Amino acid sequence: MVPSPAPQRSAPDPAVGPPTVLFVAASDAAVSPMAAALLARRASGRVRALSAGSAPAARVDPAAVAAMAEVGVDLAARLPRPLTADAVHVSAVVVRLGAVRGCPVLPGTRYLDWPVEEPAGGDARPVRDELDRRVRGLLDELVA
Repeated sequence: MVPSPAPQRSAPDPAVGPPTVLFVAASDAAVSPMAAALLARRASGRVRALSAGSAPAARVDPAAVAAMAEVGVDLAARLPRPLTADAVHVSAVVVRLGAVRGCPVLPGTRYLDWPVEEPAGGDARPVRDELDRRVRGLLDELVA
C-alpha cells in the first residue's frame, strides 16, 4: 500500500501557539487595522491578530487613527500591509471586511464575511463600535 501524500493545507496547530485571525479589507487603511487592534487588545495574547489589504493604501485613515486613539489604541505609526498567501496560510480564521477581492481561499481555514464598510464622512466611531461588538463575539468563540 502506498502512503497517502500529506495534505497541502491543514489548520494551524493550536499546540504551537494562539490561533491567528487575519482581517482583510481592500485598503487595510481603516476597518482591518481597527479590527486587528481591537482583537489584539481584547485577546491579551490568547489570539494573534493580523490585518492586510488586497490593494493597500499608503497610510492608515486619519479618522480610524483618531477613533482608535479615543479608546487607547495607537494606530498612528501603522502602515497598511499587502495581502499575501502566507498570511492566509498561517491564519485559523480569515475575516473579510466589506468588498474584498483576491483573498486566497485555502482548505482548513475558516472564513467569515463581515459587511462592515470603510468609515464615511470622517467619523470612524460607529465603525469602531460595530467592529468591537463583532470582535468580542469572535473572541468568545475562539477562546471558549
